[in-house]
Amino acid sequence: TQGQEEKEELLSGGMGDVWGASAQEREDIPDFEQVNGQDAARRAAEIAAAGFHNLLMVGPPGAGKSMIARRIPGILPPLTLEESLEVTSVVSVAGLMPGMVSLAHRGVLFLDELPEFQQTVLDSLRQPLEERRIHISRAGGNVTYPSDFMLVCAMNPCPCGYYPDRNRCRCTDPQVRRYMRRVSGPILDRIDLCVELQPVDIRELKSRKKPESSASIRERVLRARRRQEQRFQGTSRRFNADMEVSDIEKYCVLGKEEQAFMEKLYCSLQLSARSYHRILKVARTIADLEGQETLGVEQLLEASCYRPSLEYWMM
Repeated sequence: TQGQEEKEELLSGGMGDVWGASAQEREDIPDFEQVNGQDAARRAAEIAAAGFHNLLMVGPPGAGKSMIARRIPGILPPLTLEESLEVTSVVSVAGLMPGMVSLAHRGVLFLDELPEFQQTVLDSLRQPLEERRIHISRAGGNVTYPSDFMLVCAMNPCPCGYYPDRNRCRCTDPQVRRYMRRVSGPILDRIDLCVELQPVDIRELKSRKKPESSASIRERVLRARRRQEQRFQGTSRRFNADMEVSDIEKYCVLGKEEQAFMEKLYCSLQLSARSYHRILKVARTIADLEGQETLGVEQLLEASCYRPSLEYWMM
């Protein structure tokens, strides 16, 4: 079937886009200074890169989703020697069994037009997203490959791409609902940041103010990564996105004001425990980017804004 074929290609073939972060490859990666406007998406991409969080961008065609995604590897820190050896070992057996989820190890796996993938294909991502490795069974035997990647996805908000702009969108509510729900809850539940993009304003396109470059953003990302390296030294954790509940309780301690804010947020937004912890992990990364050890209400508020919009998934 089509779904099974796509699954095979993703796990052990050639589906999807994979980008690394080596110094040589970075020279060919387009720069963020070419992206006008879309400040919210640029910020989300920076946070995702800093904490190795999974990112989903939702917006109409031409808003810049793919444009931003293709620039994310350019703001990732260079691979360490150990990481380079891991990547080299995977690439050395490419063409035999490793698929995109393994070739993306230590880099970015970009899935464009996310709802267009078959359900079985998306569900096959659950194991590598949880375990950071992939098990492949074939007639010749069973193998396990490392699969620690940053998932970046892009999608339209409806089949035609223009919802909720009713001047352009002609999709019915049931059509929009069916389209959005092609992205299953288990996959959506593993997305740390979701950001909505709107068409770029003409004034931003004509502005003479030069957007910030990838090199400048990468410096902040690198400083945040160094803070995480120090924090998780001696543990199996590497990034804020890797934190389990016990780690969150240790590294995301809240003061009275912050605790009261999260309690109010938890009740008003009817958060799940997973969503609550995800907000704390993203807030931890935001604080690292700002050079702060403690989490404040501002970081928590910004992190909460990256939750998937209920307007789309709960309509």
